[in-house]
Amino acid sequence: MEEGRFCQWSVIRSVLAILQWWGFNVTVIIINKWIFQKLDFKFPLTVSCVHFISSAIGAYVVIKVLKLKPLISVDPEDRWRRIFPMSFIFCINIVLGNVSLRYIPVSFMQTVKSFTPATTVLLQWLIWKKYFDWQIWASLIPIVGGILLTSITELSFNMFGFFAALFGCLATSTKTILAESLLHGYKFDSINTVYYMAPFATMILAVPALLLEGSGVVAWLYTCPSLSSSLVIIFGSGVLAFCLNFSIFYVIHSTTAVTFNVAGNLKVAVAVTCSWLIFRNPISMMNAVGCSITLVGCTFYGYVRHMLSSQSPGTPRTPRTPRTPRSKMELLPLVSDKLDDKV
Repeated sequence: MEEGRFCQWSVIRSVLAILQWWGFNVTVIIINKWIFQKLDFKFPLTVSCVHFISSAIGAYVVIKVLKLKPLISVDPEDRWRRIFPMSFIFCINIVLGNVSLRYIPVSFMQTVKSFTPATTVLLQWLIWKKYFDWQIWASLIPIVGGILLTSITELSFNMFGFFAALFGCLATSTKTILAESLLHGYKFDSINTVYYMAPFATMILAVPALLLEGSGVVAWLYTCPSLSSSLVIIFGSGVLAFCLNFSIFYVIHSTTAVTFNVAGNLKVAVAVTCSWLIFRNPISMMNAVGCSITLVGCTFYGYVRHMLSSQSPGTPRTPRTPRTPRSKMELLPLVSDKLDDKV
């Protein structure tokens, strides 16, 4: 009886954690798009800076003040030699995500970002000369095909926004690949990741944001018809961005790797549906089909990766096959692929 109740509570906790994660993720994406489109605040670098500052403050409060998470100590030398390069890529990744939201619909942006598994495999194969099982390559076919179909049939296509999202995928893949070598020996969770990287990212982005968008932001402040409520929304998006990072910690510890993968792809479907209901961006039937194929492909890719990593030690394998992660924490990059569009 007690065991049954424990299992029921575990399921309920997992569902609640996933719903909380979905809520924060979808809300942040929608609010960011609302800021760019409805508030006419067309400054993605500034929005990213607000998110970095809010996340840095939030991580400090959680770790230092509330002590909800233990601080993972990092040597001062490693902070510049190892954390700073990762922070630079982290910064580029988030900025490109916000830039793409500025120019293309949420549905198209989310679909293109689903290309990340393919770019990760390609970079590891081309640059790091890693070998992958044929099943991995086969699982990428629906992802690539779905994105091609979505791009061709996108009614609100914008070349600049498309390439911003595409290069964002490359930045996410680079961050994921380099994390293993640059951060070897450090077992970061999402909160400690933000604690160390957000201040560096703010420092990197502050000057470009000031030079490129400073005058535009000042002009917007003078012309905005409802300044107070607009500022609440902009800074509120930063707070929600940090809450998203905090919620991912509970999802990781409450679900399996397969559940996390499926929930992540369903989250994209929820974000696409909600954005369409709010912004009413035109979506053709073939565009919706392409998006669906991409999401199914991502789910299948995650399943294949999990199956290959779950093989027993005695299972014959090709000698050149690289080590595959054996825990759900290893399956996740330093900052989850599903997190790259929110902070």
